[in-house]
Amino acid sequence: MNSETVVIRPARRPEGARRSMFARLKKDLQAIKDRDPAATSSLSAYFNYPGLKAIRWQRRTHWLHQRGHTFLARGLSQWVRHHTGIEIHPGATIGEGLFIDHGMGVVIGETAVIGENVTIYQGVTLGGTGKERGKRHPTIEDCVVIGVGATVLGNITVGRGSKVGGGAVVVNNVPTNCTVVGVPGRIVVREGARVDVVDLHHEDLPDPVIEMFKCLQHRIDRIDARLTADELGTTGHRTEAAESSDASATAVDAGGDPDLSNDALEGEACDIQ
Repeated sequence: MNSETVVIRPARRPEGARRSMFARLKKDLQAIKDRDPAATSSLSAYFNYPGLKAIRWQRRTHWLHQRGHTFLARGLSQWVRHHTGIEIHPGATIGEGLFIDHGMGVVIGETAVIGENVTIYQGVTLGGTGKERGKRHPTIEDCVVIGVGATVLGNITVGRGSKVGGGAVVVNNVPTNCTVVGVPGRIVVREGARVDVVDLHHEDLPDPVIEMFKCLQHRIDRIDARLTADELGTTGHRTEAAESSDASATAVDAGGDPDLSNDALEGEACDIQ
């Protein structure tokens, strides 16, 4: 009886998938070199940037999560968090060109959606609110920059080209090409600006609180100037009244009643005040 040997070969990754993987890696490396002057080479960016490692591992865990291997995907994401300090839920959707600078303390929730060419600095949280299921994390559109320690909460959208200042807490939708600063986040529209490239100057943001204090100080200065002018005018009237009172007092001393002269002077003083 002839026996046949069955050889089982492992399935090979399709050629197109391999090209897509390397093209995506190339784009991720280019994003690091374009936005971080400290990145001296692609080799340095590949081995020394925890943000890139977290993003690449998240794509693997996202693949597992979509196919129902949620326990394995979540376990791997926790392992990555331990080694990089960056926690990205396997369910999050991440576009190409994401750059997480430094990355320590970054948290990206399960239903968060991040577009292309987004820049996130350390300590950023893209979190949810409440215990509801479904879409409960923010959507970050293309070319958005989120500064150090900023928090974006809930099922909201941060529009294309917008900037979130360091330490801001954003709980409402942000239109396209705006900046958000403060707690809670306040929107400052950038007039006439369309951001077609990534603008990394997240430190150059207006502060509405400082602007309000400047406005109040300006009003106080104006009121102080008016009071000073009024006091100068009143002083001139008092000088004329004092000269008249002195003349009356001289006349009384010459032949009048001193008590009556004092009463007259007090009356004049009251009228002046």
